[in-house]
Amino acid sequence: MRPHPVGIRRTGRIAEAVGSWRAALRIARREARRARRRTALVLAMIALPVLALSFVAATYDMSTLTRAERLEQRIGPADVELRWVSETPLVQDAWGEGVYPVDGVERPRTRPVTAGEVTALLPPGSRVAPVRWWIPVEVRVGDGLVALTGRSLDLTDPLARGTTRLRAGRVPDRPDEIAVSAAGLRELDVDLGGVVTLADGSRAYRVVGVVEFPDDLGATAALPPGATAVPPAGTYDGTWLVDLPGPVDSALVARLNARGITVSARTPAPGATAVRDGHRAGALVSDAEGTGSAVLVGGLGLLEVVLLVGPAFAVGVRRRRRDLALVAVAGGDAVHLRRIVLADGVVLGGVGAALGVLLGVALALAGRPLVEEHVMGARFGGYRVFPAALATIAAVAVLAGVLAALAPAWTAARQDVVAGLAGRRTVPPHRRRWLVLGVTLTVLGTATAALGAQRGTPLVILTGLVLGELGLVFATPTLVGLLARLGRLLPLAPRIALRDASRNRSSAAPAISAVMAAVAGSVAVGVWVASDDARSRAAWQPGVPPGHVVLYGAGSPETADLPPLQPVADRVRGVLAADSVARIDVPVCARPQRADEQCTVHAVLPPEQVCPFEAEAFRTVEARRRARADPRCRASAEPTGISLPVLVDDGSVLPALTDAPPEEVARAGAVLRAGGAVVTDPRRIRDGTVTVTMSRAGEDPEPTATTTVALPGYLLRGGLPVDRLVLSAPAATRLGLAAEPLGYAVETHAAPTPSQQRRLAADLRPLAPFWVEVDTGPTDSGQRPLLLLLAAGAGIITLGAAGVATGLAAAEGRRDLSTLAAVGASPRVRRVLSLCQAGVIAGLGSVLGIVAGLGSTIVILTSVNRQYADSWPVQPPYPLVVPWLTLGVLVVVPLVAMLGAGLFTRSRLAVERRLD
Repeated sequence: MRPHPVGIRRTGRIAEAVGSWRAALRIARREARRARRRTALVLAMIALPVLALSFVAATYDMSTLTRAERLEQRIGPADVELRWVSETPLVQDAWGEGVYPVDGVERPRTRPVTAGEVTALLPPGSRVAPVRWWIPVEVRVGDGLVALTGRSLDLTDPLARGTTRLRAGRVPDRPDEIAVSAAGLRELDVDLGGVVTLADGSRAYRVVGVVEFPDDLGATAALPPGATAVPPAGTYDGTWLVDLPGPVDSALVARLNARGITVSARTPAPGATAVRDGHRAGALVSDAEGTGSAVLVGGLGLLEVVLLVGPAFAVGVRRRRRDLALVAVAGGDAVHLRRIVLADGVVLGGVGAALGVLLGVALALAGRPLVEEHVMGARFGGYRVFPAALATIAAVAVLAGVLAALAPAWTAARQDVVAGLAGRRTVPPHRRRWLVLGVTLTVLGTATAALGAQRGTPLVILTGLVLGELGLVFATPTLVGLLARLGRLLPLAPRIALRDASRNRSSAAPAISAVMAAVAGSVAVGVWVASDDARSRAAWQPGVPPGHVVLYGAGSPETADLPPLQPVADRVRGVLAADSVARIDVPVCARPQRADEQCTVHAVLPPEQVCPFEAEAFRTVEARRRARADPRCRASAEPTGISLPVLVDDGSVLPALTDAPPEEVARAGAVLRAGGAVVTDPRRIRDGTVTVTMSRAGEDPEPTATTTVALPGYLLRGGLPVDRLVLSAPAATRLGLAAEPLGYAVETHAAPTPSQQRRLAADLRPLAPFWVEVDTGPTDSGQRPLLLLLAAGAGIITLGAAGVATGLAAAEGRRDLSTLAAVGASPRVRRVLSLCQAGVIAGLGSVLGIVAGLGSTIVILTSVNRQYADSWPVQPPYPLVVPWLTLGVLVVVPLVAMLGAGLFTRSRLAVERRLD
C-alpha cells in the first residue's frame, strides 16, 4: 500500500523545518562565538533577572515548610503533641489544626492540667513534658524595656531539649536561670552569666545559655517551668510533648478527642475526620485577583527585558546583512532568514536561562543561613529548588530572547538582497499601522485605567496601564522619526545622533521605550504615593492635643486595676514636664445581667438638627448632592489618631484631652460637678440641655434596653474640633452606668521624644504595665524608601539602556567616524557624538516616561475624585502632588548617562581605510 501523498508532504515539511532549525541553531552558535562582547551583553541582561527569580524561587521553596517539617521543628524527638483545648468531646482533622465540638457547643479548657491527668489517658510507658509556647517577658535595659517571647519548658528533659539547639553555655536547671536566643542576647546587651531583671522588678534571672528555636530566630527566652508565673485564672495555653511506647492508633486518637484533646503527629492521625472549610470561595477570588496582578507585573518585567535586549539583536542583524543576503542568494526564503535570526534568541535565551538558574540556585543554597537569620527569622526545611518554578522561569527567559529577536527577524526577512551584498545600508520604511496601533492601545489603556479607578479595581487599573505602555512602545519609532527632522537645526554631533536614531529605529526605539517604561512606572507610583500622603495629612485630625500623653493600662482583664493617681503623677513628672495628670474613666454597665452585655452611650440630636437625607443619601446621586449641601448633614471630624470613647469626669481631665481655654474648662467643670454633661458639637445641645441615651445589648438576639435622660449641658468651645461627650458621675448613675478606669491623660509643655516615652513606660512598669500614646502629627506612610528605590531602579535601567544603545551605535557607526576623521574632524567629535547619542536615548526616554507617568496618574486621580464628588459619607479628594525628589533623580540620571558616555569614549578617531 502506497503512502498517502498528503502524509508524504506533511512529513517532508516537518523534516525540512527540523533541518532548517538545526542549521539556524548552528549558525546562531557560531555567531555567538564570533561576537563575544555582544553575546556577553545579551547573556547578562537575560541572566540577571533569571538569577534573581531563581534565587527567590529556591528560597521560597525551602522556606515553605511541610506539615511534617513544621511539626518536627515544634516537637523535636517527641512522637505527638497534645493540646487539651476543650471540656467537651471534639472532632479534629488529620493534623490537629482544625477542630469542632461534637455536639456543636464548645466549652474551652480554662483549668490547668497536671502531668498525672495527661499520663492517665496514655498507654503505659508514655512520657510527657509540659510546654507553654508563649509567655510575655519584659526586661528593663537602661532607660527602656525589651520584650522577649518566652517559652516555658524543661531543657534538662531530653524530650523538651530536642525542640531547641544549644549554641553556647548550658541549659537552665534552676528557677532563677534562663537561656536566650542570640538575638535576645543582643537585645538584652548582656554576656553569658549576666543578670537581667524583669520590668516590674519582681524577679531576676541569670543568663546561662544561648539556645535556638528553629521556628523563631528572634528575641526569645527559654524559662524553666518553675521560673514562670502561674497562668491567670480562667486561662490555659499549655501543650504536652509525648513519647509513646508504640505507634499512634485510631483508638488513642478517639479516646483523646473524647476528652477534648487534639493530637498532632508527623503523619496524619489515624481515624481523623475532614473538617469543613467555609472560607475557600473567598480565598479563590482573592487568589485569582492576585494571580492576575502578578501575571501583569511579570509581563511588564518581560517587556522591559525584551526592550533592553532587542537593540543588540537589531545591531547583530545589520552587521550580518551580507551573510543573510548570501543565504537568500543560495535559495533561502524569508522563512529561513527569520529562523536564522530567531535562532539567536533561542540560543542566547537558553544559555542565559541556564546560567541564571544555576547561579540563582547556587546563591540561594550558599546564602541560606543569612536569609534564615536576617530575613525570614526561622530555619528552613529540606534543601529544595522548586523545579516547576525554575522550568517556568527558564522558559520565560527563552521566550524573552525569542521576542527580542522577533522584530529584527522580520526586518532581516524584508531587506534588499542586492543592497546587502553590496554592503549598503537601507532603512526600511516605517509603516503607519504601528502608529495607529500605538495610539489605539494608548487610548484604550487610558479608558481602562479610568474605569478601574472609578470601580476601585486594582487589576483593571493595572491592565489599563499595561495597555497604555504597550501603545507608547508601538508609537515611539514614529516619534523618533519626527524628532529627527529637527536635527537640521542642531550642530553636527547632535544632528548625527538624531539621524542615527532615526535610521536605526529598530535598535534606538526599544532602548528609548525601555527607559520610558521604567521612568513612567516610577513616576506614576511616586505621584500616587505622594498624593495619598498629602490627602492623609490634610485629613489628619488629632483625638487629643498634639504632644499630650495618654497612658493606657496594658494589663490583662484579670489585673486591670490601675495604680493610684499620685504615684503615677510622681513618676510622670520625673520624666516629663507635665502641667497636669488626670485619670481617664469610661462608662460601663453598672449591674450587667449577662457576661456579654455591653452599654453604649451617645448624645441625641434634637429633631431639627437631624439630617433629613441620612437614609436616602445612599440611594441616589441627587440625594447625596443635597446631603452634602445641607449643614445638618456635616458630621464632626473623626479623630485619625488617638480615639477616646465617652468619658466620665468632673472636669479634671479636660485640659489634657481638649486643649480648651482655661475659662471654658472652668465653666465646663462647674457643669460636670453639678451633675450635668459636656459636649463639643453645637448641634447636640438645645437651650442648655443635652439628651443622652444609654443602650444595653448582648450577643443574644434580644430587644435592646434603652434609657434616656435630659441633663444640664454645656458646649465646650475653643478645643479640638472632635465630637466628644463627657458625663458627670451622677449623670452616669442616672443612666445605670458606672465609671471604669481606662488610663491617665498627661498635659505637657512639649511632645515627649521617643526616648522619653520608652523611659516613662519603663519607670511606670513597677506600678503597672502601660502603653504610652502620643499624637504628634500625621503618621509617616514610610513610602519614601520605596520611591527612592523605584527611582534608583529606573535610573539603573536608564543608564543601562543608554550605555547599551550608545555602545551599539558606536560600533555600528565606526565607518561614519572614520569618514569624519578623514575629512578633518577634531578628536573630541567622537566623544561629543557619544555624549549626544546617550542623551537622545536617556533624555528622550526620561521625558516620555515622565509625561506618561504624570498623565496616567492624572487620569486615575481625576476618575477617583469624580467618584468621590458625589459619594456619601463625604470623602476628601486626592490632590495632585508631584514627588520632586523622584523627578529630580530621574532628571539627573540622563545627565549622568551623557557624562559617562563622554568619559568612557576614546577621543582618537581611527582611519579604517586608506586610499593609495
